[in-house]
Amino acid sequence: MTSVESRVVSGAVEGTLDEAVLRRLAADLGFHVGAVYGRAGKPHLKARIEGYNQAARFWPWVVLVDLDKDECPPSLRAEWLPDPAEHMYLRVAVREIESWLLADRAGIAAFLGTSKDRIPRDVDALDDPKQTLIDLARSSRRRAVREDMAPRPGSGAAEGPAYTSRMSEFVAKGGRGHWQPSSAAEASPSLARCIRALTELREAAPRLIRDV
Repeated sequence: MTSVESRVVSGAVEGTLDEAVLRRLAADLGFHVGAVYGRAGKPHLKARIEGYNQAARFWPWVVLVDLDKDECPPSLRAEWLPDPAEHMYLRVAVREIESWLLADRAGIAAFLGTSKDRIPRDVDALDDPKQTLIDLARSSRRRAVREDMAPRPGSGAAEGPAYTSRMSEFVAKGGRGHWQPSSAAEASPSLARCIRALTELREAAPRLIRDV
């Protein structure tokens, strides 16, 4: 068996926060994500998915995409990848990656400085999880959280100036007040499905995951 550090897969995501989530999930499950492509939004990812799929004929790829307003994960996968390659792991966050972060209610409440009772329970049913997260940050007891994550009045921005870096900090670190994927999976079926798929990928090593 190879070491944890030597088990590497390729990835593609919509943005920086999605990359942080993918790397954290992989690390918790005992493998490493090497090069990550995309990071330029959903249309960019969709336009390049076939190329990633071709590469996944020979090598494991994990692609994370938000469901957004699409009907359901199976229909998105059928549209994007009617003929998925053997080693392609396309996972869909319902409805956004922020759903998976909100699903760890205790962790996100501690990180934001708000009451756990204010965190929604059925996160996969939220129409706009990112907006929910920003609204929670706006009412935080911590000034730095409010200023970093919520847009300034009159700015016209959809999010605060340090929204992504704050959320990436929440994802990347362990311990109290930071994201615990195992706890979050109990409240988010789409995250639970993703973890199961990545567990299958881990268990395929070392047959699929090269020694570098």
